[in-house]
Amino acid sequence: MMKIEKGNTKVCLCQETLAVTVEKGQTRWEWTEGFQPELICKEGSFHFLDAKNITHEAYTMGVGTGIRSCFEGFEKDGVTYPYAFETLIWIEDTTEQVYFEWVPLKEEGLQVEKVLWPGQMAFEEKKDSWYTLLTHQQGILIPNDWETPLSAIPFAGFFETAGGYMPWFGQVKDRQGYIAICTTPWNAGYYAEHPAGGPYTHVGVYFEPSLGKMDYRRVMRYTFLDDCDYNDLCKEYRSYVNEQGRLRTLEEKAARNPSVNDLIGCAFAHKGIKTQVQHNSDFFDPANPEKNNHLTPFAQRTKEIRELHEQGVEKLYLHLDGWAQPGYDNQHPDYLPACKEAGGWEDMKELADTMHECGYMFGIHDQYRDFYKAAPSFDENYACRLPDGSIPEHQRWAGGPQSYLCATQAPYYVKRNFTEIKKHGIRLDGAYLDVFTCNEGDECDNPEHRMTRRECYEFRGRCFEYLLSQGILPSSEEVSDWAVPSLVFCHYAPYDFMMKKPGTPKEGVPVPLYNLVYHDCVIQPWMMDKVSDEEDYMLYALLNGGAPYLIRDAAYPNIDGAFDDNVALSRKEEIERSKAVAELHKQVAKCEMLHHEMVNGDYMVQETTFSDGTGVLVDFRKQTYQIFHK
Repeated sequence: MMKIEKGNTKVCLCQETLAVTVEKGQTRWEWTEGFQPELICKEGSFHFLDAKNITHEAYTMGVGTGIRSCFEGFEKDGVTYPYAFETLIWIEDTTEQVYFEWVPLKEEGLQVEKVLWPGQMAFEEKKDSWYTLLTHQQGILIPNDWETPLSAIPFAGFFETAGGYMPWFGQVKDRQGYIAICTTPWNAGYYAEHPAGGPYTHVGVYFEPSLGKMDYRRVMRYTFLDDCDYNDLCKEYRSYVNEQGRLRTLEEKAARNPSVNDLIGCAFAHKGIKTQVQHNSDFFDPANPEKNNHLTPFAQRTKEIRELHEQGVEKLYLHLDGWAQPGYDNQHPDYLPACKEAGGWEDMKELADTMHECGYMFGIHDQYRDFYKAAPSFDENYACRLPDGSIPEHQRWAGGPQSYLCATQAPYYVKRNFTEIKKHGIRLDGAYLDVFTCNEGDECDNPEHRMTRRECYEFRGRCFEYLLSQGILPSSEEVSDWAVPSLVFCHYAPYDFMMKKPGTPKEGVPVPLYNLVYHDCVIQPWMMDKVSDEEDYMLYALLNGGAPYLIRDAAYPNIDGAFDDNVALSRKEEIERSKAVAELHKQVAKCEMLHHEMVNGDYMVQETTFSDGTGVLVDFRKQTYQIFHK
């Protein structure tokens, strides 16, 4: 057994099993019994202990003390592979934070597809004071005694996607906890398991290659906290991103683009113009051809905007889908001109001008990832190419067969398209660049424009920055940690259960982990559906101090949280509900969410507190809310 120690923190490594134990004060954390660190490779799976040569040594440096372990040479079916790597486990002197680093040394012989290390913590007590925190969408808290099992997580828990808005997870047992932050999140994710009724939840991390190689050091930082809850873990992460210079608040964003202030307190309307589902799309319905195509003139949308104004809607942001000639989700990135059958550039300009006459804000849907083969500029040479030479393709969306545009090209297309829109006198207040903050980063191994996932996020960020330079507020589908410096608002940042059919059992307690970190950084519109007499999503909008959806016409039926069997509300009721949420948003949009709690430990009664002293108390059982000032 090898030991390192600093202050109240002690780390032990068993050389025989590679199991790790961390003691912080009187609390002991250890890996699950039998966990074996593993390389999953194209050539097969290898445990770290399968290495022919393994050495361990203690070491010290100016900022900490650690254990270095080296692993070299792996054999399978009579073949020896010279692959070599090392692990570093060390305690930082200043903070007593524990770092786990996986470092490739010799990438020969094996094609690694996944590394499972460090291990998952043993977490076996069946009680609600032991819980796990996952950054799956807005956030979920899973008590160890939760009855509903955890299902597959979107994007397999890949960090920087809807499956992991933020690159961390955490666990708390009787107010002793840890937060595990992946400081190199671009090719990493988490996996988790919670069976029906518990009595445990296990969560661990995995690392994937970049352009076919592990290539660089992978790092997890564990911070162990005493007398804490999930609020403390979130604030620990907020402190971390602030230290990295990535905590960019709406107040800071408004200093550069004052129209941020105009967006605060808006109700959101999501409408479309043209839908055209191609015959070679998976969405094409040959049995019901009337569902495949439809058209709404710009003039009709203009009329609807005037009606909303007459009905007393004071502040509104319109997100317009399908405004271009190809139709929604067709021929991107060649998404011009304005739809001729709907009235063309002239009527689109009239809609934009009417929005501004009413004191409203106008924005469009656009897309710079899906690279449709029907696009005039489609060229396979600029599609993302994997290291094996293949080009990922599918035909799921309305436009039919597509690949993915290498993000190195996206900023050029953004500049081209938005310059053309401006030439036609259309003033945009915002623009939604689809999927950038929901889907994983892409990679491209074409030598003309080779791109890692980390670089992909940088190129996506340049698209947002270009819009900001033109006075256009950028939005995208959901939220993601990497985008916070540039993203002003999003389509939504929902709890995971909101994306499933109403009535589906919740897989944990919905908690606003993202908002406890970033509430004052990104404007988040919230679904306002009253899905039943027992559940009203408006309460979550209020609890989170978010913006309201007044109208949300789904682009595709029964996906992305859009279901038709909700409680019917009159337009007057929708406007009144929207006003209540918008008024709160005006007050707290730029405020940090300081605290969230289950009142008296009751999951059905929750309260949030904002930095200006505003409090929101919601009783999901009684379907009531209170807004007060502390």
